[in-house]
Amino acid sequence: MRATRRAVCNVTLGILALGCSNASSSGFNIDGSAGGASTSSGSVATAGSGSGASGTTSMQTLGGGTSDPGTTSQGGDGGACVVTDPNADMDKDGWTPNQGDCNDCDPNINPGAIDVLHSTGDGGVPVWGDEDCSGKAGDSAMPCDQGLALADVNANDAAKAIELCATATATDRKYGVLSAAYVRADGTPFAAPGVQVGIQSGFGPNVHVQAGQNMLALSSGAARVVGQTGACGSISCMYNATATPPTGFPEDDPTCPPTSSIADDVALEVQVRVPTNATGYSFSFKFHSFEFPDWVCDPKGYNDQFIALVTPAPMGAYVPAGSTGGNISFDGNHHPVSVNIGYFDVCDPTTPTRFASHCTSSATVTCPTLPSPYCPLGVGELSGTGFDVWNSKGPDGATRWLQTQAPAVPGSIITIRFAIWDAGNGEYDSTVLLDNFQWNASGGTVTVSTMPVTGPK
Repeated sequence: MRATRRAVCNVTLGILALGCSNASSSGFNIDGSAGGASTSSGSVATAGSGSGASGTTSMQTLGGGTSDPGTTSQGGDGGACVVTDPNADMDKDGWTPNQGDCNDCDPNINPGAIDVLHSTGDGGVPVWGDEDCSGKAGDSAMPCDQGLALADVNANDAAKAIELCATATATDRKYGVLSAAYVRADGTPFAAPGVQVGIQSGFGPNVHVQAGQNMLALSSGAARVVGQTGACGSISCMYNATATPPTGFPEDDPTCPPTSSIADDVALEVQVRVPTNATGYSFSFKFHSFEFPDWVCDPKGYNDQFIALVTPAPMGAYVPAGSTGGNISFDGNHHPVSVNIGYFDVCDPTTPTRFASHCTSSATVTCPTLPSPYCPLGVGELSGTGFDVWNSKGPDGATRWLQTQAPAVPGSIITIRFAIWDAGNGEYDSTVLLDNFQWNASGGTVTVSTMPVTGPK
């Protein structure tokens, strides 16, 4: 089905983004700005349903407001649901009518839920629901990353840049960001991350935001491109010579030499309450490194990494011994996001001899074979980023846009730490781009996975 565009924030049918998103499900895209598309799948919410998570059809007749004891609702199973007590929680979702539940016959509708874009079922224009009972359908999908500055080091603005727009408090029980902070890889505070973080409206002329107007860049060097103030201008800019990795990390490809130390680490850590009608979430990322292709599987463990460490660890995450959190971003072989991961498709196809040129096979090391196809996306997405011109050997490498998804318990509180570091030493920097955080409100089971994003960039 062709992508359809509207002047509204783009949201997958049945998958609602916090903020502006141009995700698509089954090829259907609703967006208000140019950008990429995600590959999240899920059932399409039924028009008129309380939420895509339930798939039921419910109707509430509003009398004297939510406190009217005569308010009635018709359940999707044909059984009558009669709300007689404004202080009772008829649908057992934790909210009563007097606490703001505007449909106490559907547990997916309450002030802790997120609005869902619903199919009309007849091929017409999808319509917003008012699952959060705000009185304004679709208001929870308004963009929030306009006007952010490149050098902004406010972690709350970094959350906005990846579409985590809604905020919440410890007592209001609503979904959204409870706290945001820049930290080191092990979670210790990082008061002055400087140029290691940046809010980018693009990354060179050919890498575009995936949602809204901006995205977040985290770097073991400088999160800047050619011509920007603070740009490194080299393959290595060192800021923190020593660092402590999270428990159980760095996680190495078992066929390559292990990494003994890390440096130049930086992370964004957000604590978020999950919407009551969401069963999972996703985000998009893109990893660039000066270590690719020469230093793949090299003897000294130069293997810069990016992880998304979630606490409590969801089912399917990589949870090292002694850790309460789990990494949810890795390839199909559960290898971490590093220069040894698959998906490094952005590079120079004319220099295959550079690939893993420092690797030496041994009894414990198996040097990888040249990927086939090698560098299928060419060097276009490296243009203007520094990864095209700052290495005297020629262009380095990057992954295509990837999307990680993971399950979440509705209404629970989770902490996500997006962290990147240099491995082995502080040389040969790497940068990760983060964007397009979405909540999955389509119901069904969400599994931990990382897959390439398809569609326009």
